Amino acid sequence: MRVKKGFKARRRRNRVLKLAKGYRGRRKNCYKRANQAVERALNYSTRDRRRRRREFRSLWIVRINAAARQNGTSYSRLLGGVHKAGILLDRKVLAELALHLPADFAAVVRAAQA
Repeated sequence: MRVKKGFKARRRRNRVLKLAKGYRGRRKNCYKRANQAVERALNYSTRDRRRRRREFRSLWIVRINAAARQNGTSYSRLLGGVHKAGILLDRKVLAELALHLPADFAAVVRAAQA
């Protein structure tokens, strides 16, 4: 008697085809093509999550440096002063302050220089 893979295999294939929804051509409805496309897409998404963190950190550094120079110091001196003063603000928060609340950022700069 012939044994079909049945439920388990269909479930696995349907999971892949569901992930491939919205792709163009045979990549959306042909399991083999969809599997290749989904595998590649998942690899890219993993890579780009790391890349996104890296890019945001560099953006925050650029913003902090620009605001620090407007307040008469440099990025490295500011961060050194922030750590010495025991101010527990990370780069993300400092960049938000620099962008949206320049007066508060200036107060942080003064505290770091003291």
